[in-house]
Amino acid sequence: MKCHLFVYGTLRYLEENHRLIKNESCIAQQAWVKGRIYQTRDDYPAMILGDETVYGELYEIDEGLLYKIHELEGYSGPEAGDNLFDFVPVRVYTDSKEFDAFSYVMKPEKAEKMKEIISGDWKVHQFGIKKSAETLYFAYGSCMDAERFRKAAVDHHFINVIGCGKLENYSVKFTVTMEDGGRADIVEDGGSAEGILYRVPKEAVEYLYKREGVDSKLYRPAFVSVEVNGMIYEQCLTFTVIHKKDECRPPDHYSTEILRGAEGRLGADYIRKIRVYMEGLPYFKP
Repeated sequence: MKCHLFVYGTLRYLEENHRLIKNESCIAQQAWVKGRIYQTRDDYPAMILGDETVYGELYEIDEGLLYKIHELEGYSGPEAGDNLFDFVPVRVYTDSKEFDAFSYVMKPEKAEKMKEIISGDWKVHQFGIKKSAETLYFAYGSCMDAERFRKAAVDHHFINVIGCGKLENYSVKFTVTMEDGGRADIVEDGGSAEGILYRVPKEAVEYLYKREGVDSKLYRPAFVSVEVNGMIYEQCLTFTVIHKKDECRPPDHYSTEILRGAEGRLGADYIRKIRVYMEGLPYFKP
């Protein structure tokens, strides 16, 4: 028998306990539930059900693995009075559909003295704590355009280009609308996207957080695996729209930035595809 499991902490891809589910089927790397997430004193995350958003991953796993995961999560069954976590049904949202699944949650009273993780994402929280000197960054929209960087006087942070990156299982869409038209997004829909993979310093990350409107919750940071010339680069920072809307055509200046940044660096077929796609979108109607 199979079941759906939503994971938000150490069971996630590349985290320390992912080995328990590494051979299972990942349905969505970008998944979320309604809840709140906290940092425990033992430096692992704990979720309670609530009115905010907790990000994680959705897997289809063999139910025979649950006894090992229950042991890890300190769950001894529904009748036990000393469970560290409870194993409960949750509604999981992805870019393409909704799922019924199970996850491990803590009773709200246990989280009262814990620090809430405001981003709702354990990976993003850890990334902010570590503040590495260098970060792999995948750009798929206007951040491929060196001219924009020059105008912002940050071009010196984006000179280390690893190459044309391929992002599988995602497509570039235009799901956020500004006052003049659509802006780029990545949607986990089984498609394939291309972009530029950079190696950037921490100053570039600070600039990108501001540019992408992370504090205003327009885009959120996410981590993806990117292929460049047959080599897989893990834990690459990118940004995805939080509240995705119906697509509309980007304004001419924004389309120009995307195509200018892609020219000579992305595949010719992909550039033609994204140009045709942008031109085929409906115009924005205020």
